[in-house]
Amino acid sequence: MGLRSKFRHHFANAFRELFIYHHSSLEFRAKVFAMIIAANEDASDCEFDLVTKAGMDIYNDEARTNTLLLTTKEYVKKVHDDNGLDIDRLVSHIVQDLKIVPRYAKKLNPSQLRPIIECSTDEDTITYQLNMLEFISTLRDDYERAEKAREKKKRPLTLKGGPLHG
Repeated sequence: MGLRSKFRHHFANAFRELFIYHHSSLEFRAKVFAMIIAANEDASDCEFDLVTKAGMDIYNDEARTNTLLLTTKEYVKKVHDDNGLDIDRLVSHIVQDLKIVPRYAKKLNPSQLRPIIECSTDEDTITYQLNMLEFISTLRDDYERAEKAREKKKRPLTLKGGPLHG
C-alpha cells in the first residue's frame, strides 16, 4: 500500500462515520472477519487476501474493500495485542450489533468465512475457528427464523381468495 493510500486510510479511519457510506455495516463485517482471523495467533497474508477477495465480491469497489481490509486488520491487531479487545468481547460486540440492527444477520456469510480457516495449519486453531463458524451459522439461522415469524405475523389472514376481516 502506497503512502497516499495509507494517508487516505488514516484520514478516513479518523472520520469513518462521516466519510464512509454505511460505515456501521462495513464495521460489522470487519468484526465478523476479524473474529475468525484473530482465533489464529499466526494469521498471515493468506487470511487478509481472502478478506480482500470477499470485499470485492461484496462491494465491487476497491476503496470500500480496502477499508474493510484495514478495519479487519485493526480488530485483529487489537485482539492479538491484547489492546482492550479479546475474542469474547468481539463476539459480544457482534451479538450486540445484531440486536440493534437485526438485518445485519444477512451479512453473516459462512461461505465467505470458511476459506479463511483453510489458511490455518494448527488443528486446535482450526477446531476453534470451525466452532466460531458454526456459531455464526446458528446466529444467522436464528435471526432468519425470527424474521420469517415477524413477517408471518404481519400478513393478513386469507380465506380462499380474499383477506379475512375481523
